Amino acid sequence: MTDKIVVLVTCGNRGEAEKLAGELVEQKLVACVNLVPGIESWYWWEGKVNREAELLLVMKTTQENFALLETAIQGLHSYSVPEIIALPICAGSREYLQWIGESVGRGSKDTPPPASPENLSSGNI
Repeated sequence: MTDKIVVLVTCGNRGEAEKLAGELVEQKLVACVNLVPGIESWYWWEGKVNREAELLLVMKTTQENFALLETAIQGLHSYSVPEIIALPICAGSREYLQWIGESVGRGSKDTPPPASPENLSSGNI
């Protein structure tokens, strides 16, 4: 088992998906975001079954970053209850897993600070 995770988030349109991806990578909360277009979601909401076209965001990060990532997604997402699901990465290429850790690291003085509730409410993220 590694400390790396895959986080799944759905969005209703490409513009929002791109905004989320850009902000989260820029803030170094995730190493990578894949946008998967063309998914169809069926779900219960407010007492009825809904069917919507969505995009799936597949994000790679560390368990340590999850709480900050979740807060950032909730602050940026248009859904009142966005899908935010983390799955463990049990194994993977050593080099790729190392790259994930380095990409979300906070060691460089040039690295912007991670998202915080204060940044989210002020619109700085």
